[in-house]
Amino acid sequence: MGASIKVVISNKPDAYALERAKKENIPTEYIDSKPYKGRREEYDQLLIGKLLEYGVTPENGLVIMAGYLRIISSMFIKKYSKRIINIHPSLLPAFTGLEAQRQALEYGVKITGCTVHFADEGLDTGPIIIQTVVPVHDKDTVESLRARILDEEHRIYPEAIRLLVDGKYEIEGRKVKFVNHE
Repeated sequence: MGASIKVVISNKPDAYALERAKKENIPTEYIDSKPYKGRREEYDQLLIGKLLEYGVTPENGLVIMAGYLRIISSMFIKKYSKRIINIHPSLLPAFTGLEAQRQALEYGVKITGCTVHFADEGLDTGPIIIQTVVPVHDKDTVESLRARILDEEHRIYPEAIRLLVDGKYEIEGRKVKFVNHE
């Protein structure tokens, strides 16, 4: 893969991603979002500043969200258009937002899964890059289903990143098409 992690940024000081990055000598930044409540664009401007400081530009960078439970501003989306990806614990467009595993169990679906998608101005509505299926068992709890979905998230997120870094894709409307992909 022709990519490297330039920085890991979190709005939670105890995020495991920060600890893990430090162990690998990857730069980390904690930017508290609490003082910016109701001022999303101002906070996102700080994030963009940090991304640019570490060389993550809208032209050559990829913003990879994981466990990021804040809605990002349209200003951020426009600045990094088609360069921000997110992972969600359902087969989008089903069960958007929080508590997707609980939603799936309450609805009674027999399969669910996870989706890597481009972030857009909607809530979990961007073009889908890759998905995988996870069966729902009769005895599943939110925790057991969450654990099985998380295993699949850890498998498909790096795959999606590799596909994007290879650059052999095009976006046509809502569809992400891969060129010369086996």
